[in-house]
Amino acid sequence: MASATGSRTRKRFRHRLRSRIVIAFVVFGTLLTTAFALATLYLRDRLESELINESLQSEVDSFVAFKRAHPEPGANYEFDRFVAGIYARHRFANIPLEWQHLGSGIHDLDERHADGSVRHYKLAVRDDGDIRGFLRYDVTQEELGKQQMIGALAGALVLFTGAALLIGLWLSGRVMKPVTELARRVDEFAGRTDPPKLATHFPDDEVGQLAATLDDYAARLTELVRRDREFNADVSHELRTPLAVIKGAAELILAGDLTPKMRERVQRIERASRQCTDLISALLMLSRNERNIGAGERTDIARLCAQLIEDNQPTIAGKSIQIVLEADAQPQVLAPESVFAVALGNLISNACKYTREGHVRVRVLEDRVEVHDTGPGLSAEDAKHAFDRGYRGSAATGTGGGIGLAIVGRLSQLYGWRVSLEPLDPHGAKATLVFGRP
Repeated sequence: MASATGSRTRKRFRHRLRSRIVIAFVVFGTLLTTAFALATLYLRDRLESELINESLQSEVDSFVAFKRAHPEPGANYEFDRFVAGIYARHRFANIPLEWQHLGSGIHDLDERHADGSVRHYKLAVRDDGDIRGFLRYDVTQEELGKQQMIGALAGALVLFTGAALLIGLWLSGRVMKPVTELARRVDEFAGRTDPPKLATHFPDDEVGQLAATLDDYAARLTELVRRDREFNADVSHELRTPLAVIKGAAELILAGDLTPKMRERVQRIERASRQCTDLISALLMLSRNERNIGAGERTDIARLCAQLIEDNQPTIAGKSIQIVLEADAQPQVLAPESVFAVALGNLISNACKYTREGHVRVRVLEDRVEVHDTGPGLSAEDAKHAFDRGYRGSAATGTGGGIGLAIVGRLSQLYGWRVSLEPLDPHGAKATLVFGRP
């Protein structure tokens, strides 16, 4: 769970607009600084190499020409940071071993001294037929200077990257401030039926235009919700009136002298009217997104389950099915009985509908109700989407719209319950409604 949460957090950070601005600014500054450092190193190395090579070649040419013009031993050619030597063909054996195979041109050499230090040289060679001239130039200081320059550029890269990060954070904060303020004000809309205007708090720019668009959308949405609630309230009121008449008439008829079969039919009418009333109340709460919990209104779950089992007896008439109630506890839930009757009633009636033989077992526990059945069962995919609106399982029959379990799912979300459906082995299914402790 922690890993999944950390992954979501990282993903959210990467997709935040301010984070993307900061990252883009840092990447741009880093790439620009890196390109500048690499270009500086390249130009320095190239110019230095060309300058040293040209100087060495020019000096060795001048040295050979000087020795040819002044062959006397006392004629000395003055050098600065150069070590020169010239050898006639008959003195070839005196040439240092590592120089003997070198032809005319500039060569890079490394020499390790007895103290462990390594010196870097450039050696200019001129083969003039009867004599060969050598001019060695010590470039150790240049190599050290190059390394120091690389270190300085690396430090500059880190410095400029840090500066780019700080500037990016500051600029992104300035750029994102209106957007952040707009998001904060939109968050304050939660739970309000009359959201305040947003556009008045922002200048007439892109963010202001977005705020004005949100104002227009919020106004239209508020009006739509108001009309929908008024319509639902009117429909609920209009439906409750005839249902009350039906229920009252059924009670009057039941008070009279009826045959057993007639009494059973009138009782079914009375139960249907009560179920319709409960369903209207539940749907009205869903449309308003309100729990509508009265002062200490509690529902006796075990008693309600017994009533719902009795209501479903006509459903299993003609089937070899037995509905069993196992009340291992006597919980009471802080919720309207009508809402719980709709939620549990759908689960129980759904089990009775799909079970042809065997049993439907309703088990009441301290914090949940489980409904076990011996029906054909369902697939894992059907169980996953059973509470989606309009979804009907792959083995579903009949003309149902697939909204019964969807209503159960929405009521569970509204009241903070957890509802699930899972297949049983080898067949059957188990529906669970977890309501927690009061």
